[in-house]
Amino acid sequence: MNVKNIKPKITDPSRILTLANFISLLRALLAIPIIYTLKYNDQYLHFTFWLIVIAVLSDALDGWVARKSNNVTHFGQWLDPISDFIVILAVTAFMVYDGLFPTWFFIFYLFRYVSIALPAIYLLNHTHFVLHSNWWGKWGAGITTMGIFFHIFRIESIPYLPFLCLIVASYLLIISWIKYYKTFIEEYKSIQQKL
Repeated sequence: MNVKNIKPKITDPSRILTLANFISLLRALLAIPIIYTLKYNDQYLHFTFWLIVIAVLSDALDGWVARKSNNVTHFGQWLDPISDFIVILAVTAFMVYDGLFPTWFFIFYLFRYVSIALPAIYLLNHTHFVLHSNWWGKWGAGITTMGIFFHIFRIESIPYLPFLCLIVASYLLIISWIKYYKTFIEEYKSIQQKL
């Protein structure tokens, strides 16, 4: 084996400028062209389709790239769910305004995120706590994206599909919510014990 050809593993969790983080950031920025194409409805709907596909693929790609390149970072663990939140919230906000998406889910999604972000920021400021995405939340975000997709590209033979996606997504996001709060309570208790 040629030792010179072995690339050193990058395992510095404090890094910010990584390919995986760039992909996550790109996903958040995709909200802009998605909204633009939605604004002109049928004229650019095929672009909307492919932009959503790219956003979904980037959500899987950033984590894969981070693991394969040994570039899993604290910043990336924060940026990944934030990017999901930004693109989903921005697109659904426009769709709610345009009458294409239910307001109740938009409010639920926003409230859930804020109620998770505030204690996470508190713990970050008091400890070295880094919030990790859980699989319930990842699946919830994925099925939320499906719900958005089917609100835009409706299947006439299955009219209840968009609503069903949002109900399933809500169930998964609520479980994820509970899991996060269990983590927050455990972390808060550990802080109190150290005082």
